[in-house]
Amino acid sequence: MSLSILLVDDSDVNLRIASLMLKKLGHQADIATNGIKAIEALENQSYDIVLMDIQMPEMDGLEATKIIRRRWHQGPKIIVITSLNNYREICLEAGADDFLTKPFGIKELRESIECHMPIPMFNRFVSISSDLDEVAVASQTSNL
Repeated sequence: MSLSILLVDDSDVNLRIASLMLKKLGHQADIATNGIKAIEALENQSYDIVLMDIQMPEMDGLEATKIIRRRWHQGPKIIVITSLNNYREICLEAGADDFLTKPFGIKELRESIECHMPIPMFNRFVSISSDLDEVAVASQTSNL
């Protein structure tokens, strides 16, 4: 399932690397180079996930994350990507859903994205049905 992803970073190198990782995972991302451009992108299109750098010119990722959470309460999942290891709690308090420390690998990116992927209604039904079948089987077995 391809997601709608907004990649926000001011470094061309980081944008290229993250874009290549996303492509390998089957996703394509729109790009914004600072928090202001990220908010403008969200005003024009909805996204499932925003991959947000913290240190950027004009508007940093923390401020952008706070604004996104105020304006779009049920909005996109925000995964912060930063080299600032000790910012985890600050980012989560600002409204981020997850935190990746640079440099990160494709495995960490995949796990974070999968953790926050929207579940289509059909898959929810199948999952619930499977759980109910397992409960029914367990219940029948315990009666024997």
